[in-house]
Amino acid sequence: MDRIKEKLNSLRAEADQAIDRAEAAEKRVKDLEQEILTKDQEIASLSHKNSLLEGDLDKTEAKLHEAKASHNDHESSRTAADDLSRKISLLEEELDNAEKNLRETTEKLRQTDVKAEHFERQVASLERERDGWEQKFEEAEQKHKHTKAELDEVVAQMESL
Repeated sequence: MDRIKEKLNSLRAEADQAIDRAEAAEKRVKDLEQEILTKDQEIASLSHKNSLLEGDLDKTEAKLHEAKASHNDHESSRTAADDLSRKISLLEEELDNAEKNLRETTEKLRQTDVKAEHFERQVASLERERDGWEQKFEEAEQKHKHTKAELDEVVAQMESL
């Protein structure tokens, strides 16, 4: 009987140990279930946060794309502005050259006008002189005709004598 008691005591001790282990296992299961629940909530929270961040990433990528397009537009505008600036510089140089040529041509034209006026005065003076000579010639021719007529008359009178 002592053996049975011992066996009973040992069985009780094993049962107590098994109960303690079962309680410890149940506690561990509860802790693990609580941890799983916490982890599930954390996963849900992180999934929500991830989806928000993906939305922000999409928006940011769209803004980046717009910024790149704007930058490219800005670069092309700057290039066009530089090209136009060079074209303006060339046109200004051409304008300066054209103005210089205009001044030179205007000066030559003024000098030509002065010479033309001088020659016109000379022509007018020579025409007046010519007119005077023509008038003197006509007077001399009339005198000559008159003198010839007188001479012919005198010759005719002398012949008739």
